[in-house]
Amino acid sequence: MLAKVFSSAVLGIDAYIVEVEVDLASGLPYFAVVGLPDASVKESRERVKAAVQNSGLDFPVRRITVNLAPADIRKEGSAYDLPIAIGLLCATGVISASTLQNAILLGELSLDGRVKPIRGALSIALAAERAGMTRVILPRENASEAAVIQRIAVYPVDTLPQVVEFLTDRLHLDPLQVDLQAAFAPVQSAPIDFAEVKGQALVKRALEVAAVGGHNLLLLGPPGAGKSMLARRLTTILPAMTLAEAIETTRIHSVAGLTGIRTALVTTRPCRAPHHTISDAGLIGGGHVPMPGEVSRTHQGILC
Repeated sequence: MLAKVFSSAVLGIDAYIVEVEVDLASGLPYFAVVGLPDASVKESRERVKAAVQNSGLDFPVRRITVNLAPADIRKEGSAYDLPIAIGLLCATGVISASTLQNAILLGELSLDGRVKPIRGALSIALAAERAGMTRVILPRENASEAAVIQRIAVYPVDTLPQVVEFLTDRLHLDPLQVDLQAAFAPVQSAPIDFAEVKGQALVKRALEVAAVGGHNLLLLGPPGAGKSMLARRLTTILPAMTLAEAIETTRIHSVAGLTGIRTALVTTRPCRAPHHTISDAGLIGGGHVPMPGEVSRTHQGILC
């Protein structure tokens, strides 16, 4: 039996669609994952097997081959656990293949069947929209972030049995809705404010000019003069972020793992101050699978 489940992966800050193909053949029990998987993807064999069995479902004792296409791009991370498990259950006839059309599945599985969060949910939702998908099924912690893209239905899930019941029409789930107006509502009690600075008239004038024109700024002075204090407050006089700017910034923060369950959208301009001994890769980004550095993480904000 052959089953196909759609998933997604992040390369840089952009996402692309991954086809998870699961084949069950006769022969001695064997479980192979191909398609340039890294160590964390190969380890999904043990996580998926334990999660399926501990969820009260039958794990097929067959020769199992899982292919992650396109096979010429290296896959990393644990987000393929859920689509592999659903692909196995689809190949064994537990889930109908028709229910998986136009759906993206993502999530790491714990050994007891719980679905754990992933990175890059917003970029994945954008990729799903571009590919013509209509549904995204992913961990609850990532759902509010993906639901920012309101043209697709985002379904938050907590466990593998819940996903199985939803795909077999034994459980009804409502797609998550995010109130973007509430996300952009002004914060009434900001932790810092430019208005708190007393004196320093010349420095404040320079900061105001830099904020209006988008200029770089060099602050010189002895320790305790207020350089860092003023720089951190510069973000509070910058223009409010637009939706397009917020989506760009959130994509970078999501890939870097800086968003959480309460952060559907980054609506305040970031301000980061890395130590002067930071490495080139930490500052600029990079790696075998590119990850954003501090320069990228301060996109639309302030880098000190």
